[in-house]
This record gives sequence, C-alpha cells and structure tokens, in this order.
Amino acid sequence: MGSAGFAALTAIVAKLGVAGVGSDFATILRALVMLPVLALFLSLTHGWQLLSGVSPRTGLFLVLPRLATGAFWLCCFRALKLGDGARVDKLSVVLVALIGALALGERLAAINWQGVALIALGASLVGGR
Repeated sequence: MGSAGFAALTAIVAKLGVAGVGSDFATILRALVMLPVLALFLSLTHGWQLLSGVSPRTGLFLVLPRLATGAFWLCCFRALKLGDGARVDKLSVVLVALIGALALGERLAAINWQGVALIALGASLVGGR
C-alpha cells in the first residue's frame, strides 16, 4: 500500500511540477534530490556498506535497474507533460508478471493470472481515449 500510495502521490505532484519546466530537466532535478535524501536515509539507518563487499554480478544487477529507472523517469515525466496522470504507467504490473514468469520461472496461480488480465483490461480502458 505504501508503494502504491507514494507512486500515486509522485505522479500527481510530478504532473504539477512538469507544467513549468521541460520533462527532461525535471528528471535531472529528481535525481539531484534523490542522492542526498538517500544518503541521509542510509546515514540515519546505518545502512552504508563497503563497495568491496559487492560482487561484480551483484553490482551489475544493481546498476542495470538504475539505468531502467532513469529511462522510466524520462518516459514518465514526458508522458506526464503530454497527457493525463491517470494514463501513465498502468501496465508495469502486467509486464512484471509476464517477464517474471518467462524469464525468472515465477509461477502464478490461475486466480493471479486472472488478476493480471483484469489489470491489463483496466489499463487499456484507462489509457483509451
């Protein structure tokens, strides 16, 4: 619920923010804010770790999603600049389920796949004109 709530809040506030600036500039501002906020969080929770303890494979799989996140935010802020907030990023749950099943061998029960299908249907209804 926290993730969904903050994602919704992010989209609404970002929609208001990109009204006055370019979407790509808004993305870099987001990144500049995130670094000190996360550093403060790590300091408060004593979560800092030495990079020497991170294997190359783990490092790769920590860097690749950050690249995907950057691309997501570029696309997301552009979509928010161009259209309604309710139409942005509605298929990610469907894609995670499909990729998880195909690439990672994750298994969902029939009822779960029915939920994924309903999310896809809902996304197409929300995204349609």
